[in-house]
Amino acid sequence: MEMPERNGADTADNQTDEPAYAFKSSLMGSGFEFRLASDALAWERGGQSGRVSYDRIRRMRLSFRPMTMQNHRFVTEIWTADRAKLQIASTSWKSMFEQERFDAGYRMFVVELCRRVGASGAQVSFETGSPPFIYWPGVAVFVAASLGLAALVVRALLIQAWGGAAFIVAFLALFVWHAGHLFARNRPDRFSPDAVPPRVLPEEQEVR
Repeated sequence: MEMPERNGADTADNQTDEPAYAFKSSLMGSGFEFRLASDALAWERGGQSGRVSYDRIRRMRLSFRPMTMQNHRFVTEIWTADRAKLQIASTSWKSMFEQERFDAGYRMFVVELCRRVGASGAQVSFETGSPPFIYWPGVAVFVAASLGLAALVVRALLIQAWGGAAFIVAFLALFVWHAGHLFARNRPDRFSPDAVPPRVLPEEQEVR
């Protein structure tokens, strides 16, 4: 089934008790459509469909996951009691060279999904960011690389290599800004389903 053209979360659907959200996770494959029924998360892709009762969800993880074609991308991962996994992304493939952002639809859908799962009374682990065993070694590498580049700047200044020092400073600033932003958003933590951390959602001023 080819996904209908819609802007992430269908406005008409979200005026009812069953908000919907649709996106394409790959250029060639069929798109995903999710719907929040009264008692379950319903999904459909191509000829397949299913429902996961909110009280059967055991774990949710929200994170910031930029890609080459889209550097402002967020992902929600959902694990069920049957160990099945579903994934919802804030961007959708539009063409070979473009991914479309669905900031507003994604934010509204995920916040409401968290609220409904929390209200089900199930024992759910609500998590943010990267897994700790990936995050903390990454932070260590980031700090070591930053210190190494800073040492190169000092060395270049000592030998009066002004051009080289300026180049390294520019590269260091860009590296710290990009990597620091990624690590800041993806710090491992837990959250309440009624208070989703803004750092793992598109900013409200950016929703469209």
